[in-house]
Amino acid sequence: MDWYKNWFGSPFYKILYQNRDELEAQEFVENLLAYLQPPRGSAMLDIACGEGRFAKQLAEHGYDVTGIDLSHESIETAKAYETDDLQFFVQDMRLPFYINYFDYAFNFFTSFGYFTHDRDHALAAKSFAAALKKNGILVIDYLNYEQVLANFVPEENIQRGSYKFTILRKLERNHIIKDISFADADKKIRHYTESVAAFSLADFIKLFKTTEMSLVSTFGDYQLNPYHPIDSPRLIMIFKKKYA
Repeated sequence: MDWYKNWFGSPFYKILYQNRDELEAQEFVENLLAYLQPPRGSAMLDIACGEGRFAKQLAEHGYDVTGIDLSHESIETAKAYETDDLQFFVQDMRLPFYINYFDYAFNFFTSFGYFTHDRDHALAAKSFAAALKKNGILVIDYLNYEQVLANFVPEENIQRGSYKFTILRKLERNHIIKDISFADADKKIRHYTESVAAFSLADFIKLFKTTEMSLVSTFGDYQLNPYHPIDSPRLIMIFKKKYA
């Protein structure tokens, strides 16, 4: 089974990452909106929306927001937020969805690069572009793999309550791979994997060029400071669709 299908829906995923800075993430969304200045009522797509927190934040600004995610568990949670202007669907990002419909699409917090084969990343890129109207805007927020490799930690132990997670990292087949192991409440050793493609800015430009989308801006952090390949913690890209 593909690693993301059972890891993101696992309760242990939430335990391991419980200390993520949600306030910083919310401020990032606000910074993006201040930069993009979308007209009120714009149709927006949150791709790989998880449990819908940021889709909800977008909708609270008066936008018509749709969130999609492959996880049935996440979408069931997200549906509690649904309103006339906010809807959620289970959807594989590689498959077409509402063609030429959205003014803006967002892919937050390294929710790309999950696949083993490049053809699947190409399918996802094509699907992202197809969902947008002409002149539509796509925002992709990705890890900065050059900064990750420069500060690579091969092994790490993280304590979360009664759980001690051991994380082993490696670079293999141009993917940054985490092997995550821990003992559950029954002392059974569990293993999960995360695997994210080590895409550079040039890789993204090449990938989305085939979909007739062009890069218009880059940022290196959630405060929208300039992108520097070695020092920036994030690679945030804004693409624009040329044709419908």
